[in-house]
Amino acid sequence: MAQPKKVALITGANRGIGFETAKQLGEQGVTVVLGSRKLSDAEAAAAKLKSAGIDAYGVQLDITKPADRAAAYKFIEEKFGKLDILINNAGILVAAPDTDLTKGFPPNKTSQTPDEELRNVFETNVFSVVRVTEQFLPLLKKSDAGRIVNLSSVLGSLALHADPNSPIADFKNFSYDASKTALNAYTIHLAHELKNTPIKVNSVHPGWVKTDMGTDAAPMEIPEGAKTSVAAALLGPDGPNGRFIHLGQELPW
Repeated sequence: MAQPKKVALITGANRGIGFETAKQLGEQGVTVVLGSRKLSDAEAAAAKLKSAGIDAYGVQLDITKPADRAAAYKFIEEKFGKLDILINNAGILVAAPDTDLTKGFPPNKTSQTPDEELRNVFETNVFSVVRVTEQFLPLLKKSDAGRIVNLSSVLGSLALHADPNSPIADFKNFSYDASKTALNAYTIHLAHELKNTPIKVNSVHPGWVKTDMGTDAAPMEIPEGAKTSVAAALLGPDGPNGRFIHLGQELPW
């Protein structure tokens, strides 16, 4: 008897790494649900994938809005009855308006981080990811092999930030970096809670990728940047759990 197709939800999937992740999963036979803050953007992105023969759907999902989270849950529950893969891809970075990464790392202005910036970044990158995951956990528990993939960043690594010789030693954006550190903590804690279930939870670093966030200064193209998320989404039963991964290699917390 043929196994039912896997179903994946990718947040922030109308463009960039999220869209490419949906594309690569779809090319491997996974049904993909693309979430975006605007329904029109989600549907347009899904239509592009459908034209390439991928089973794709678009849903409105501003991850900061409880009503959107509930509506997306209802759609997936009624249409598929389960969720196999949740990729928490949506995230934000707030940088100074004059930041130009082509000229090197911007100065460290940790002591000048505004409260509003911290609240906004944590609301999207941490609190809303927690809420989205909690919302969809009942459907993930109906999967034979649920996978939760949290899009983190090497900039969330405390070990590398503390090492003066590391490649990221001089890049300090406190609000963003701290949010990804907190997200990594969530990965560790949730993976431990679910360790006796078929669900695996991992943080992934896509790399420095040419996106709106990464800018054209980044060395990696978008297809390469999506590979780590896709691999974590399709892990077998013996794959890692509660780990921080980039292209098959573990990163230090």
